[in-house]
Formats: sequence, structure tokens, C-alpha cells
Amino acid sequence: MDVFGEFFGTVLLVLLGDGIVAGVSLNKSKAKDAGWVAVTLGWGLAVGIAVFAVGTYSPAHLNPAVTIGMAVAGKFAWAKVLPFIVAQLFGALVGAVLVWIQYYPHWKETKDEATILGVFSTGPAIRSYAANFISELIGTFVLVYGLLAFGDWKFADGLNPLVVAALIISIGLSLGGTTGYAINPARDLGPRIAHAILPIANKGHSDWGYSWIPVCGPIVGGILAAVVFGMV
Repeated sequence: MDVFGEFFGTVLLVLLGDGIVAGVSLNKSKAKDAGWVAVTLGWGLAVGIAVFAVGTYSPAHLNPAVTIGMAVAGKFAWAKVLPFIVAQLFGALVGAVLVWIQYYPHWKETKDEATILGVFSTGPAIRSYAANFISELIGTFVLVYGLLAFGDWKFADGLNPLVVAALIISIGLSLGGTTGYAINPARDLGPRIAHAILPIANKGHSDWGYSWIPVCGPIVGGILAAVVFGMV
């Protein structure tokens, strides 16, 4: 049941998260040009709502970097790491497909290939693989360290997902301007695969040359966060 929770939670996460990006980016959307603050708030709420939806029967990691980080920290069984990651990746792909369906008429109205790809996956403001990798590492370090630290607090029932949502918003506002803050390998890779295989009007290439950054950077950041947390 917890594996299904990771799948379904990640579907909701990407549906709502990529959904806000689509609304802000695609032509003739009523939310067009709402801006970066709307994106960060939308992603934070997406995470909070997804955690609320599945948190009663799943750890609600919804993120391979979190799952690996929790295992490194000794707070999650290694035997469940691979099933969780597969569920998260597949959930992210399904969520991206639902975004494509939700905004179906708007792809034809949007001619810019980079804008369309940006709905599905992240990309750097300035392409520098070393700098981009470090950005994703730092953002995910803050995420995983924060989640581990929250575990030492006793929140009122139902408050924890709101605190996690606030953490996501903070990371997005403070650190997200460099790469679009994937901080989640599944959130980027699943939708990027969807972008590659779906018959999306006006789409271009899926930028596979960059795709390793939002996968490897968050994983390293999550591992480092777990190591540092264990040293405190």
C-alpha cells in the first residue's frame, strides 16, 4: 500500500506542480504570465496536498532523493528504496500525461519549444553543468536536511504537510531561479520522458544532454544532507 501511495502521491504532485507551470506559461491560459511567485506557491501547495492525500498510508517521500536520503540516514529500509523510486518515476510520468490532457488545446497555441519543454521538466537560466549541478545539490540538501530535522519535532496533527509545503516554497523563492529547482529526480525525469513520447503540438527536443543534472544533483544533495544530519 505504501508503494501505491508513492505512485499516487507523485501523480498528484506533478499534476498540480507542472499544472501551475503550464497555466503560467502556455498561451491563452487565464493564468498566463502570473510569474515566479505563482509557480513557487503552486509547487509548494502541490507538495503539501500530495502529502496530505497519501501521508496516512505512505511515508509520502514522492522523491527519489528523499527516499535515498532517508535510507542513508537510517530512517527507511533499503529494501524498499527501489520499489519506491520506480513508483515515484511512474507516478511522475502519469502526472505529466494528465497535464498534457488538461491543457490539450493550449499546446497548439504555444509556438515556443522551450516554453513547452519547461512545463514538463526543468532547465537552467544559465547553462553551466557544474554550476547547475551545484544548484540542484544545494536545493536538495536543504530539502532533505529540513525533512530530517522536522522529524525531530512534534507537530500538531495535520500540520506537518503545511510545514513541508512552506519548505518547498522557501527553496523555490530563494534558490530556484538558477535551474527551476527540480530537487527531485522523478519530478524531472518522468515528465521529460512524457514530453519525449507524447504527440505534443509544437514540441522540440527533450534536452537529454541536461537531463542528468536534475537526477544526479538531487541524489548527491540528499545523500550529503543525510550524512551531515547524522553528524550533528
